[in-house]
Amino acid sequence: MLHSPAAERNRQPILQALLPLLAERGLALEIASGTGQHLEHFSQALPGWQWLGSDPSEDALATIAERCPNLPQALRLDVGQSDWPLPASHQKLDLIYCANMLHISDWSNCATLMQGAQRHLKAQGRLIIYGPFIVPGETTAPSNLDFDTDLRRRNSAWGLRSLAAVEQEAQSVGLHLHQKLQLPANNLLLVFQFSPALTPSSTQA
Repeated sequence: MLHSPAAERNRQPILQALLPLLAERGLALEIASGTGQHLEHFSQALPGWQWLGSDPSEDALATIAERCPNLPQALRLDVGQSDWPLPASHQKLDLIYCANMLHISDWSNCATLMQGAQRHLKAQGRLIIYGPFIVPGETTAPSNLDFDTDLRRRNSAWGLRSLAAVEQEAQSVGLHLHQKLQLPANNLLLVFQFSPALTPSSTQA
């Protein structure tokens, strides 16, 4: 199976941050599940939630199937798709969770992630994003600056994203930043809440 040492380290701190944010039960989709280590850990710790994993990689999907045999089969889903192939049971979600994707994919995927959240979150549902970010007005940790340089060297389309730019994409579809939580190793947990009344089309109506 595919395995990520980083996912092994950060899964419990992320879970501890999630616990006060989530109701006892709900429907959750993980975007870019990768090795499935977060999916496995969260589904075991939150039995009232129905989790569905997803990833565009066949290798990742095979690993998720082996690691999470008691969960529904993970979806082959590219966040850049205009339509996400969600089953009827997960068309409207309480939570969309996405970890460590924005900085290792094309920036356009930020917009499509937000648009997918707009389509599939229930009113007041949450999009929770984990990873390293550059926060305007705050000092960026040297390790994050080094990481950003390394990412851009490997792929010019990659790199740490500005929180202000991510917020702007979110606000364009009615998602507002509800909480920004500091986690270990200079990572953030961003909690966006969906308010349909705050979408530009709604406010202009």
